[in-house]
Amino acid sequence: MAFQPVIPSGGLVGWRFLQQTRPTQEAAFRAAPAIQRDTEYFKERIGRIDTAAELVSDRRLLSVALGAFGLQDDIDNRYFVQRMLEDGTIKPDALANRMADDRYKSFSKAFGFGDFSVPRSKLSDFADGIVDRYLSKSFEVAVGDQQEEMRLALNAQSELPRIAGEGGTNETKWFRVMGNAPLRKVFEVALGLPGSFGQIDLDKQLEIFRDKADGQFGSSEIDEIATPESLDRIIQRFLVRSQIDTGPANTAGSIALTLLQSAAADPV
Repeated sequence: MAFQPVIPSGGLVGWRFLQQTRPTQEAAFRAAPAIQRDTEYFKERIGRIDTAAELVSDRRLLSVALGAFGLQDDIDNRYFVQRMLEDGTIKPDALANRMADDRYKSFSKAFGFGDFSVPRSKLSDFADGIVDRYLSKSFEVAVGDQQEEMRLALNAQSELPRIAGEGGTNETKWFRVMGNAPLRKVFEVALGLPGSFGQIDLDKQLEIFRDKADGQFGSSEIDEIATPESLDRIIQRFLVRSQIDTGPANTAGSIALTLLQSAAADPV
């Protein structure tokens, strides 16, 4: 049996415990025999793959490839994944560029089947990079099996700095945040946005995201929001608001008081 992360409770208490014990817990998770077998298989075989069709025909390879980008739920959608990879990302009408979820574009771009005559999977350091992403994302999934909010928080820790470092305008980075479903969820909850928010005009969503972020976090610049201090505030707000939304009334009131006390001590 694979190692199961230990999270004693939800909310900030559980999050702080996870942060303190993460190096040990993640090391144990990565050392699990099943994880080791899958990652070694990927490292051995991926360099021999020449086409997207070859990749999707090997379920073990595809499992690691998709899992590295948090897309493991598409493991049975082989035709869709193959088309995504073959289209690449250079052409504006490529399938990945038309998807609302930005993770598909990152996935297709990383492998490069549709963008280059020789895919990026032939590069000497390619396998190690994908495997490292897969291990991190798989640990997040295992954490999510215990506490889904913790999984979303871990994802935000890695994805927001990645988006900030990719270049482009602040508006472009916001659209990437909005197009990353798990990361978007963290922002929506942390900023207190309603469930119907995603139904309004996209440009209006962007305006509200930036205004809310500026009011609550002191900046609407993704580069500044992605700093460790600001990101920690976002995650804390996300976890506390999640508890308020799901907990009993008396528990929610106690959590709200904790949040107010925390805000007074560390204003955002």
